[in-house]
Amino acid sequence: MAHHKRFPRRILLFTDFGESGPYTGQMEAVLDANGVVVPTIRLMSDAPCCNPRASAYLLAAIARYQPAQTLFLSVVDPGVGGERAALLVETEEHWFIGPDNGLLSQVVKSSREIRVNVIQWRPQSLSDSFHGRDLFAPVAASCARGEPLAMQLTTPSDMVGAEWPEDLAEVIYIDHYGNAFTGIRGTTLADDARLSVGARSLSYARTFSAAVGDRPFWYRNSLGLVEIAVNRGRADQLLGLAIGVAIGVLPGKVPPVT
Repeated sequence: MAHHKRFPRRILLFTDFGESGPYTGQMEAVLDANGVVVPTIRLMSDAPCCNPRASAYLLAAIARYQPAQTLFLSVVDPGVGGERAALLVETEEHWFIGPDNGLLSQVVKSSREIRVNVIQWRPQSLSDSFHGRDLFAPVAASCARGEPLAMQLTTPSDMVGAEWPEDLAEVIYIDHYGNAFTGIRGTTLADDARLSVGARSLSYARTFSAAVGDRPFWYRNSLGLVEIAVNRGRADQLLGLAIGVAIGVLPGKVPPVT
């Protein structure tokens, strides 16, 4: 790993737990009880519910814009209590803790320096339905304190999701405004590319103010992903979009390498 990354300076929580309910608070309490003194920040609690695949592309995009030395405590875990492994992934700038269900697959693909560890440590008491509290949060606390854990090195190619494409032509998230994030990196499309959603064909607009009327359009969002939107309207309602809806891509000119 790069020499400048030693210990986390913050912990970001990325979960599908929702904004209400007892889950996120319990994880925060475990971090506090285990002596975590760095800030714990709720990055998002509405990751695609029970959908590690869509969440993987969203997490990777968000992580690219976070400060170095961040630990991402990531829990989208519909297979909790099953046979899936628990992972600690180290990259040149960050740490990622979460289940081996594909959730961490895309952060590995977008990183240059990678170390994938299977977490072998287990607590004395481990519930069958809340590994976020009982397993992942204590591991994050140990990582934040720089304490060693029982782990076994594995290869990225052995991770669930290793075969998933780098770009996913599907809706992966609907935001508060009804805009639809896709799993397509904006750098892969030229400005004259068009997207198709059902019978609708969408052209590119660089900004919302450049969009024509209430026509849906695509743009490169602040995370570097292709996003579908309607200026002052809801693209999800207008186009019938939801997580998992396929997006057609009509390529334009090949964009320059940047």
